[in-house]
Amino acid sequence: MLKAAGLGLAGLLVLGIGTAGWVYWHLNANIKSVDINSALGDDRPAKAVTTPTPSGTASATPLPTEAVNILVLGSDSRSGKENQALGGGSSTGARSDTAMVVHIDAGRTEATVVSIPRDTLVTRPSCPLSSGGSTAVAYGAMFNSAYSVGGPVCAVKTVESITDVRMDHYIEIDFSGFAKLVNALGGVTVTTDENIDDDDSHLHLKAGTHHLDGKQALALARTRHGIGDGSDLGRIGLQQKLVKALLEQISSTNLLTSPAKLYSVADAITGSLTTDTGLDSLTELMSLGESLKGLSSDQVKTVTMPVVTAPSNPNRVVAKEPAASELWESLR
Repeated sequence: MLKAAGLGLAGLLVLGIGTAGWVYWHLNANIKSVDINSALGDDRPAKAVTTPTPSGTASATPLPTEAVNILVLGSDSRSGKENQALGGGSSTGARSDTAMVVHIDAGRTEATVVSIPRDTLVTRPSCPLSSGGSTAVAYGAMFNSAYSVGGPVCAVKTVESITDVRMDHYIEIDFSGFAKLVNALGGVTVTTDENIDDDDSHLHLKAGTHHLDGKQALALARTRHGIGDGSDLGRIGLQQKLVKALLEQISSTNLLTSPAKLYSVADAITGSLTTDTGLDSLTELMSLGESLKGLSSDQVKTVTMPVVTAPSNPNRVVAKEPAASELWESLR
């Protein structure tokens, strides 16, 4: 969902908060992390090659010279009173309802967000477990099962296995935290192309432009049965709209003129994040956010991994080749 990449990116953009003392400590302590690099070791796709900086072009704040790929997952917990109040349904535990690979180019002038349908059938590789041992290779497994059986580490390994693209970073966004972020921003404006009538997500909207609060935005991110053919592809389209809308809302909100709102937004963001150890501090998040300050929503392209109906199951999809491989190759 926002899960999306947009939240990952948009959230980072507002972390230009240079406060000290307990505020910095509190926000820093909010962030949870997973050491994915140590868990996966060296058996991974190669890192992106750094582009040499031309001589005589030095600047005070040079933009990064390497592209970066970030796996952004939306983790949807359906347990607890808070999530029940947000329409989380009756199931327990957490699952990755949304997965987006965010590719940011070397000059930080463009970004591509690729959604991977959760219903995609893949070969799930063997993944190390934090408790020791590893999972078995699974053929024809649903993509989002990787997170369920092996958490962030297995999610990253599965994405790298099917894309052959190195994930430089990992950002997981809790759905309830996303709702808090939208509320902290004063809502988000989204235009829907058709009526939405989904009892499962508790969302009922007429086609048109709507200003949504956090609970409604979260319901929109969860909606799949009230639109199109009821598949995950329709939900991805709504989530991509949310990505763009959230970026636009953040860019149009002058947070620096309201320290209280800035703190509220930063608290909502950091409180909803789980990252890899390369992004698990305000300093590291602020550094990435600073490099993205010139990136507008118009420069963010949203696409979905090309898929076709799975021959083995009409309710599942598989990667469409060679289109899917060509897309991933363009991000290496």
